[in-house]
Amino acid sequence: MWLTRAKLPGLATAIVRSLLEPALIETEQREGVQADILAVLEQYLRDEADISTRARDLAAKRGGGATELSRIRRELARQQGVGVGDDAIDYVLTQLLEMLMHSGNVDEIFAQDHELKLAMRTPLRKEQAAAEQMDEAVRKRMKHVEEGSSQWEIEYQRLREEVTRRRT
Repeated sequence: MWLTRAKLPGLATAIVRSLLEPALIETEQREGVQADILAVLEQYLRDEADISTRARDLAAKRGGGATELSRIRRELARQQGVGVGDDAIDYVLTQLLEMLMHSGNVDEIFAQDHELKLAMRTPLRKEQAAAEQMDEAVRKRMKHVEEGSSQWEIEYQRLREEVTRRRT
């Protein structure tokens, strides 16, 4: 998962800044727009966590490995209409765009949809790149554990926390 709950407020702030600084939107309620963006991001995390949990349960029942888990996860996400993996950013951008169009906190939108998505994509990609670097650092240290096992999940979280502490 490339988004973490702890980083959502900072990401929401960066997205609002990417919309306001080039004057793509107008608002007198910056905090309200930020709260709306945060709500969309939190909902995405809940949806992704639900899909991942259900996929793990199904894979465990079937006795499948990591590749089976990945396939099941993609299929569950497709059934629910949620973007995961490579489709995650595009899915989140579509959700954010819908929110902007219907938010009572946004006074005016001066840009076209593709311009709004382009502006919001930059902070999302930066966050995803940072998460991928973190994931790579953790996986390098986990070559001794079979991916997809319960031990792998526990060890991955432990090492991720350790790497995060060292980087801060």
